[in-house]
Amino acid sequence: MTSLLSLPWVNAKETPKPKPQDWQINGISAALDDGHDQVKGYALYKLVEYNLKDLKSLVKKPEDIAEKAAKIFKDEKVDANVRSSAAVALGNLGDAAAKYVPDILNILKDEKVDAYVRRNAAEALGNFGQAAAQYIPDIANILKDEKVELYIRRNAAVALGRLGQAAAQYIPEILKFLKDEKVDSSVRGSAAEALSNFGPAATQYIPEIANILKDEKVDSIVRRSAAEALDKIRKLELKEVVVILNNFYERGDSAYLNWRFLTYFLGGGTEEVKILLKWLGSPQAPPDKLTHDEGVKILKVFLEAWNGSQGLESLRSDLAKQISEVAANKNVPWKLEDIFLLQSHHNNLEKVKSTHANAVQSAIDKLEVWRWFVRSRDTILFHAAFWLALIFAYPKFPQVQAIFFWNLWVRRILGVGYVGFLLTWVPFFRRKLFEPFKPSLLADAGLDNFHHQSYFPESKVKVPASGDILPITAALPSIKGQIILEGDSGLGKSMFLRHLLQNSQRIVVYLPAQKCHKGVIEAIQDKLHGQAQDADFLKNLIYSGAIDICIDGLNEVTADTRAKICQFVESYFRGNIIMTTQPLEWTPPSTAKTYYLQPLEQQQIQEFLISRQPRLPKDAKVQGVDYEKACTNYLTEVLKQQAKEELDAVRRILSNPMDLTVVALMLAQGKQPNLFRLQEQQYNLMAAEYLREWNQEFTLKKFSAAVYEMRLEDKQALPAEEFYQVLQSLEDEKYKMVVSRQWQDEKGEAKKEWYFRHDKIMDFFLVQNFLGETDAAEGLLVDRMGDPRFRGVYFLLATLLPLDAAKELREKLIQYAADTKDNTVSNTFVQLLRTR
Repeated sequence: MTSLLSLPWVNAKETPKPKPQDWQINGISAALDDGHDQVKGYALYKLVEYNLKDLKSLVKKPEDIAEKAAKIFKDEKVDANVRSSAAVALGNLGDAAAKYVPDILNILKDEKVDAYVRRNAAEALGNFGQAAAQYIPDIANILKDEKVELYIRRNAAVALGRLGQAAAQYIPEILKFLKDEKVDSSVRGSAAEALSNFGPAATQYIPEIANILKDEKVDSIVRRSAAEALDKIRKLELKEVVVILNNFYERGDSAYLNWRFLTYFLGGGTEEVKILLKWLGSPQAPPDKLTHDEGVKILKVFLEAWNGSQGLESLRSDLAKQISEVAANKNVPWKLEDIFLLQSHHNNLEKVKSTHANAVQSAIDKLEVWRWFVRSRDTILFHAAFWLALIFAYPKFPQVQAIFFWNLWVRRILGVGYVGFLLTWVPFFRRKLFEPFKPSLLADAGLDNFHHQSYFPESKVKVPASGDILPITAALPSIKGQIILEGDSGLGKSMFLRHLLQNSQRIVVYLPAQKCHKGVIEAIQDKLHGQAQDADFLKNLIYSGAIDICIDGLNEVTADTRAKICQFVESYFRGNIIMTTQPLEWTPPSTAKTYYLQPLEQQQIQEFLISRQPRLPKDAKVQGVDYEKACTNYLTEVLKQQAKEELDAVRRILSNPMDLTVVALMLAQGKQPNLFRLQEQQYNLMAAEYLREWNQEFTLKKFSAAVYEMRLEDKQALPAEEFYQVLQSLEDEKYKMVVSRQWQDEKGEAKKEWYFRHDKIMDFFLVQNFLGETDAAEGLLVDRMGDPRFRGVYFLLATLLPLDAAKELREKLIQYAADTKDNTVSNTFVQLLRTR
């Protein structure tokens, strides 16, 4: 308590002066007229004990008292102490004594006057306010004159301070006086008090006052006075208030706790100040358990405090220690966003070579590892998101397809290795890769013309290994593994493939075997519109099962093409591949299983015929119950007792779905099918209608020659421009010898192409080029004997050639088989010829 009362800012708050009564003033006034100077002195001393600002209510003329005091003050014969008391009294009388300001100033300036009198004269001037304003320069000159006695200058500074804003321009002079180390501490303290009286006008000089507070060489009394001066100027910011707190660390200062109070007081008791004092300046017990948010807030306060503590070595030493304590606090789970805050502290501690920097670095190191992980994670996530966005943009933008996914180097470099792996082995991504090409991949399958009602699901296959005969849809519900489906022409191999394609949820490519003459990979690349430049990537996709493959008609290609297909199948033994072929002499891939498509059984024949009804022409002559009766009657007639060989031939034809479909069409038209000349009979019906419709003969010879050239060139589409009328008749629902497919080209223009519905129909027109006694026809019989594309033609020749010519051709085929070890054509030819 003693130390508290000793503070200047406490002593300055004097007890308010009492208001005098009239008899008291009258007594003092009378004493001022006494002949003894000492009595006058007592009277003046007593006078200043009262509040003299409102004497008019007590005395008619307070100016009389002022006049008496002025007379005493100016009388050089009067004792100096009495004159000093008169100066103080004049200062307290205010406006009543204002006219004596020039006299007071003259005595202040008079070097011959006693110093004690001049001191009080200087102080008195400060009490006159506006009345003394014009004399401020004179008072300032006293302050600046180093020849003038020190305490006179001190009181001149105090007077300027009391005059306030009017004297603000002289603050630098007062400050200079305050900073003068040669001046006594108590005098400098009064200068600080004078500064405080300027209030906000002294704001710009706070840094200079702070420098005095920083200087430990400056007497503690002066520093406390300087701190007191700040009280009346403004609240200090955190980076400024640390200057106050730094004085706490001065050893030997008995009032050291006062500096903690002043830190609270001058800092305005803000949250930041409270946080600072919880850790610095010997707090009772620094917090131990901290949350993350508390730790961050503390370090932010510490950072601001550090930035304002330049030159405050004692405070910085304590602050560095507390920074390390908070940074190393195990209860604070530092986060990545805190790393810059920690690094700022670490850099500050490193600059001053503090050993506490190690603790902060340790906290940073832990975060650096996590930051590296998070940055890596964020980079990977961004990279993955980028490629994921490309995947979704992929189907619509060919540039994305070509540049990013099917370009080897772009995919490897920008994909950082893992993209190619994911594209290969993640089913969703694999599907996306082929999604834009799906129409092209299935184009050759002609699914536009496939109707599920057209397919007869009761067809059966012989399962390898077990030899069981099962429905094909049960034995082969999907393309899984490597499968060869072998069966005679017309049994429904291609129809089954279309059935699989129509119902498959996976990406499937349909390849006619003829298009694999360069290789299977190359054939698939052609269907990807040139985007799949990276053949190795495509191979990996196929190997991983990204795309199922259908290869139709192995019997229609050369042995060389079949060898390429077999090599591909064996190389990609994990791929899902199904191949179809008619019986032939070859070595199938060792990794594939062969399923044998069975002819229709006798009870299935009628079921098949009746199942064709939904696909018959709408204007068919025979429909509904009549059609079913026609089917039953026809089957009864053709299967009645007859020669065994002829009956076997009939059953063989009726067990063929393709031939049976033609039978159904004819029965619907009210015709009696000739099983041994079905295609020819169907053609004759179509040609007769063509003549009626177009008034001209069907150009069989010309059309057949064009089909032959088309076959040689391995083309599928028929020459529409030259044979448009012909194709219209062939496409008629009553005959369905050809089917059409429509699409839009790259320019958006409508396109339409026609194809033979089945190879048997194409073979009928091809065979026309082999019939006749011309040298060209004779030459073809020999030249195309080993060409698999004309295999079906030779089977037709067995029934269409004159018997002797057919026998002659039989011998040639046998000889060819003996030479080539390929008797697949000759065997079937002999069997067909035998029926004649």
